[in-house]
Amino acid sequence: MSRVILLGHPVAHSLSPAMQNAAFVAAGLDWEYVARDVLPEELEAALREVEYANVTAPHKLAAARILGSELPSVNTIVRGRGYSTDTAILRQVTNSHEAAIVGDGGAAAAFCAALPEARVFSRRGAWPPDVRDAELVIHATPVRDEVLFELGEGQTLIDLPYPRTATAEGAADAGARVLDGLEVLVAQGAASFELWTGVAAPVAAMRAALGLT
Repeated sequence: MSRVILLGHPVAHSLSPAMQNAAFVAAGLDWEYVARDVLPEELEAALREVEYANVTAPHKLAAARILGSELPSVNTIVRGRGYSTDTAILRQVTNSHEAAIVGDGGAAAAFCAALPEARVFSRRGAWPPDVRDAELVIHATPVRDEVLFELGEGQTLIDLPYPRTATAEGAADAGARVLDGLEVLVAQGAASFELWTGVAAPVAAMRAALGLT
């Protein structure tokens, strides 16, 4: 049996094990996906031990550095090589000419690399976010209960946290298109699945495991 390890801190809340294990069953693969809570000081040793892995907060930036990756952020590991599938959801977006990214963590770094012309907002830099003219906004902070900015018709929000945040609920109510954290999870998870296995991801099974239609 091959095993994929999710490295993060904390990880108990993650839906990735349920989603990926359903995918392995659907694909007929003798694979297993397990979560492992890893403190920052334990990360380097953990990375040496894994063959296949996902990396989640707060370790994505550090994993890229430890692995010597040219990427700013790593969320997927295949036999010692780091990849980022965080931005796979962008395949579902067409209006990304004027983009804004809110946040400055590992996932935000991945989107900054994918959208180099995007404006970036964070509490350690430009704040509050001014996204009035953005066609596409990436919400990459962990803030769930506070509306950080408002969107409306003609705008698209990619909301990385799950469950859906107050910012996303407000955007949806105002007529914006919202791709929420579960959609993001499926997209990045399917891309990671294919990197590990070389097999097409059973997206329908992954969505069903998350209660999505």
